[in-house]
Amino acid sequence: METAFNLLDEPWLPVRFLSGEVKELGLIEVFEQANVIAAIAETAPPSLVAEYRLLLAITHRALTLSLGSWRDSDRVRWYQDGLPIDALLTYLEEWRERFWLFHPEHPFMQVASLGTIEATREKQKSRNQIALASASGNTPVVFDHSNDVSAKSAQPKIVLRDLLGFLAFVPSGLVQSIQTADKAGALANTAAVIPLGETLAQTLILALHPSPIDDHEDKPAWERAALTLSDLEKKGTAVSGPNDRYTRQSRAVLFLPDEEGQVTHLRFGAGFTLAEDVQATDAMANFKAGSQGPVRMTFNAGRAFWRDLAALLPAAEGVLSKPAAVLQWASVLNVVVGKGWQPILVAGLACNPKRVAKLERWRIEQILLPAKFLADSENTTDLRHAISDAEELHSAVKKVAANRLAAGFPEPNHKDTYSRARSLLDASGFTSLFFNHLEKSLSHYMQLLAEGDIDTANNLWKTVQVNAAKRAWSIVDSLAGKSANALRAEAKYSGHFFNLINPLRPANAQAFTAEVSA
Repeated sequence: METAFNLLDEPWLPVRFLSGEVKELGLIEVFEQANVIAAIAETAPPSLVAEYRLLLAITHRALTLSLGSWRDSDRVRWYQDGLPIDALLTYLEEWRERFWLFHPEHPFMQVASLGTIEATREKQKSRNQIALASASGNTPVVFDHSNDVSAKSAQPKIVLRDLLGFLAFVPSGLVQSIQTADKAGALANTAAVIPLGETLAQTLILALHPSPIDDHEDKPAWERAALTLSDLEKKGTAVSGPNDRYTRQSRAVLFLPDEEGQVTHLRFGAGFTLAEDVQATDAMANFKAGSQGPVRMTFNAGRAFWRDLAALLPAAEGVLSKPAAVLQWASVLNVVVGKGWQPILVAGLACNPKRVAKLERWRIEQILLPAKFLADSENTTDLRHAISDAEELHSAVKKVAANRLAAGFPEPNHKDTYSRARSLLDASGFTSLFFNHLEKSLSHYMQLLAEGDIDTANNLWKTVQVNAAKRAWSIVDSLAGKSANALRAEAKYSGHFFNLINPLRPANAQAFTAEVSA
């Protein structure tokens, strides 16, 4: 393979400038202009997260090799004045030879030995194998309509961005080259979080992992020796730190460029996979309470992410949630610089819980939290209770609604009637309407809490819950119809509904005014 396409110089990473302009840049220009770049402009959630992780690994290693160690006071200075660009550029130039996308010995984030290993040297797969948006093998069409048979050549920059997202989010499953199965990528089935700054430079400083104790251990993939067959045959290897995790080659891939430098096919096999350690979880993953302990947060069907917002907050006593480490690192910095609000990017890829190799959805959301909420669990008690109260009200109202629908059906006592009523509610938008109405006032509610106006905040939230319940209940009116059974059911269950919402009505009208003004 001839040496070609160096990531330091070739424009491949899409960024959005503060002016709104979107442009593709090489890594040198990305760091040189990080103070005027607003964010990475990638549209595929897995690749977006992976690209931030790549920049964080470069930043951390450059600072480590240049400074040895640093303190939070250094991060504050960099946050206010910009990244130490000389250290970053020196590091990139030092490792320039490892940033060639096409290289006979060290192709970037690839495994050159796939060209000589007996199990892979004569085999090739479509580039769709690593495009999580495309149908490949047994994966159904989810996000587009390309597949292995109709795979077309793509520019190297496109396949590179696909590769980064794939290595981070690939689910566990069959590989059938070198090994019969392989472990998942570091962020498989995860809704990853990244605290955002006003510029790319600020984002990298907010999410930067702490200065290392030993600067010789936690190396990114390009600083390590080329992977061999013995590396790929291992069942899993423990990570040495975030840089290793952020750039772990969870599958072995080797691009096969054509004469024009485009990529249609590649070699593929089992990777240098993670041996997961429950005591050293991914810095961008959140965990919420589950029936058998903390559960990694992902995206679930139409469920809004803010409903699990408590998992992003510092754990209170008796709470089993575990917020992502990057949020704590950002919080430490926010306290010093006096930042009022912290935008948080949430992005990732969800799998079928029963068949993890089946990809179901990907999503990008942005949440705005008062910065003080990330600093101390005492600041978040009211917010936790508010979300919990809303969930309980929704469940109670939905149960009454299902009973009302079932009672109005021709065979109300049949064993399947209640299940049919629940299914009808699930398909009707009942839940979405309820929580969408709450979401409109969530920021206002959190602002009141952050300002210490607890009474007004609680009155507002009660009012919003009442109105959300009434809007959802209106769907039941349209579903029930006007049969004799339906009218009798309405008379019977409307009282139950009002018994649920009447205790939430504020004693005066100020809260109603607050919601309207919000």
